[in-house]
Amino acid sequence: MEVKLPNRQNSVNANFAYLALERFCHTGKFGEMETQPLPNRLKELREENDMTIEKVAELTGLSVSYVWRLESGARNLSVKNMNLFAHAFKVAPEELLAKREHTASNTVPVMGRIGAGAEITPDDEQVPPEGLYEIETMFPVPEGAIAFEVAGDSMWPRYDDGDIVICWRQGIIAEEVLGWEAAVKTATGHRYLKRVVRGAEKGTYDLESHNAAPIRGVRLDWVASIQSVIRSGQWRKLSEAARSTLVRKMTAAE
Repeated sequence: MEVKLPNRQNSVNANFAYLALERFCHTGKFGEMETQPLPNRLKELREENDMTIEKVAELTGLSVSYVWRLESGARNLSVKNMNLFAHAFKVAPEELLAKREHTASNTVPVMGRIGAGAEITPDDEQVPPEGLYEIETMFPVPEGAIAFEVAGDSMWPRYDDGDIVICWRQGIIAEEVLGWEAAVKTATGHRYLKRVVRGAEKGTYDLESHNAAPIRGVRLDWVASIQSVIRSGQWRKLSEAARSTLVRKMTAAE
């Protein structure tokens, strides 16, 4: 099975993408796009290094108020910011995250289709909180990760119709993926796999594809970076019987 991390960030960010996914994905209803604060050790590490918040802001290039929001848990760490703080504190990125229990399995729920050319409207699918179906993967997927089945081919050659993209249930702000492809849900409920660029009006964004007309001036309710891709034909739906067998194997292994 081919597992691909799209080159949407530099190689350092790509190396830590799975780490970030493993550590701070969490459960929640997809329809509500929950973004609850998640714990980190930024304040603890700053105090251990005898730094002021102003000094940390200077080293990371972030504003003092934004560093404070990250420390307090009002905002969640993105992969990009993890690397900035790791460099400032001279620690590995995983040291920024509070220790917490997490589980991983070889299954991931598919929360519906996402348009890479095709338009997925709110009425196309009625998605229950647990997803439409599950697929089995050849690599461990942390609890809380979600997947979408690609519909259309306007993002070719990177994504094909029938590919599965895995991303974080935890949303990020659109500014963090400007210029890169991302999974998005618009304010009107449409789901797309598109390149995100800033729109003409404040608070709006344009969604672009390689070989389809751009979608201009939309507002986004949810944005997630793509963490891995399973190619069409290299995945299968997990039947109830197969799921029960897999659960028994995992339970026995524990």
